[in-house]
Amino acid sequence: MSQDVRVRVSPSAPYKQKERFYVPFFCAYQLPRQVKSALMHTLILHSKNLDIATKMANIIGANFTSKSTHFVFQIEQKIDIAPLRAEFEADINYLPEFDFSQVALFVSDMDSTLINIECIDEIADFANLKPQVAAITERAMQGELNFNTSLIRRVSLLKGLSVDVLNQVYSERLQLNTGGEKLLDFLQKRSIKTAVVSGGFSYFTKRLAQDFGLDYQRANTLKIAAGSITGSVDGAIIDAVAKADFINELGEKLQISKQQIIAVGDGANDLEMLAQAGLSVAYHAKPAVIKSANIVINHGGLDKIIDFFD
Repeated sequence: MSQDVRVRVSPSAPYKQKERFYVPFFCAYQLPRQVKSALMHTLILHSKNLDIATKMANIIGANFTSKSTHFVFQIEQKIDIAPLRAEFEADINYLPEFDFSQVALFVSDMDSTLINIECIDEIADFANLKPQVAAITERAMQGELNFNTSLIRRVSLLKGLSVDVLNQVYSERLQLNTGGEKLLDFLQKRSIKTAVVSGGFSYFTKRLAQDFGLDYQRANTLKIAAGSITGSVDGAIIDAVAKADFINELGEKLQISKQQIIAVGDGANDLEMLAQAGLSVAYHAKPAVIKSANIVINHGGLDKIIDFFD
């Protein structure tokens, strides 16, 4: 809609600069409220702690609105929110330029993202090798080691273990991370397809898909012989490139655009996958992932992602 803009010119005397004359003028027109709102930036405090909200409002000089699970702030200019995150030890994010009403696919990494453990570390515990395997896992997730090489090395240490330990890990140690079930329920009620992908093992992704109604899953297949883990994987390794390919494959299958996909991860081998989504979420992630992601959740649960739909 066109607006009737009126400009009042001041009778101030002209001043000379570089042989050109300029007449100062002042605009009496005020932007409509809806235009002002569109020019504002929205900050989300993923907490219902009123004390934090009040202190944060004083620091940034902004009012806030209370939502059911969080507070929303409107500011005119973007600021560095890292100091706020550190001071209040809370999740704080800008509302991204992303249409949440059009989301059609949610893809999550498995280990230490959708679930609370690194499955391979817990399997290794049954061989009394957890510290050694966990150290390799941590370096791989930080991006310090080649993922494929590190996986081959870790899986080789599992050789000879009974296949029964896989069920023990799933039944006794594996849980969805805080807020995970709530998030999946929220997404599924909105007919958003859900998927889990992992550089870990398909034994776990398949059971998660079955138990929590996930639409798609992909991971490495442990080679089993005579009821024991052989110490190798069957087929191509699901690495960073394969994770990214999985998202693109699902996008083509569902005939959706990149801007309809949300992906969440925590480690360096998730970076390529996250880059294929319209919205990337770093969940309790390594520094490299935090630096590149659109959204950072470092304190709360996975259900904090729901705040962006409100």
